[in-house]
Amino acid sequence: MTSAVSVLVVDDEPAFREGLRQALAQEGFLVHLAADGVEALEVWRATHPDLVLLDVMLPRMSGIDVCREIRAVNETPVIMVSARNEEIDAVIALEVGADDYVTKPYRVRELVARMRTVLRRTNVAQAVAAGVESVLVVADLVLDRERHEVSRGSEPIQLPLKEFDLLALLMENGGLVVTRQTLIDRVWGYDYVGDTKTLDVHIKRLRAKIEVTPETPERIVTIRGLGYKLTVD
Repeated sequence: MTSAVSVLVVDDEPAFREGLRQALAQEGFLVHLAADGVEALEVWRATHPDLVLLDVMLPRMSGIDVCREIRAVNETPVIMVSARNEEIDAVIALEVGADDYVTKPYRVRELVARMRTVLRRTNVAQAVAAGVESVLVVADLVLDRERHEVSRGSEPIQLPLKEFDLLALLMENGGLVVTRQTLIDRVWGYDYVGDTKTLDVHIKRLRAKIEVTPETPERIVTIRGLGYKLTVD
């Protein structure tokens, strides 16, 4: 992150609230705290966070009502959190405008992955709403996130989701090394525990579609011991 993404954590359990603050701070987030629904709206108005983690069951004002109040004003991303694994809670949360719904207990890495997914999705939507095309261009490669289209010159290229996401991440960082761990975390999720060779398989498939000679790749270059780099020449 070039600047810290700010998150408002709203929960009435002090130990849980503080533990999550520390965990998110270690992930690079700037964290604001609130202990009940009324305080949540006060802190939200004062700090304008990039995202709100909002417990459903809160004193003074429920998380559902807080989300409804936020949605009446703007589209700040909201992830609802609940200790109750009841479908009705999730349905209501999404109906009042929450972007995602998570049940306790959860792993912090899973939560962070969901947060970043919501933030990315929101940023793309905001860019489109502002009239900014969500298009990446590196040399003769063109990737359009909204249309899920890729082309090399005038030639369209069909990519399944994981290969599309890999190419997007490499194009975002054109000319720079993207580590293997970053690629895995961003494309497969922070809680991925599978074989890391999966990444190499997808890179091989991607090269087969965008390289002139996949056996001697010149676009997606392996940086031994680190990761991969998309050349910009």
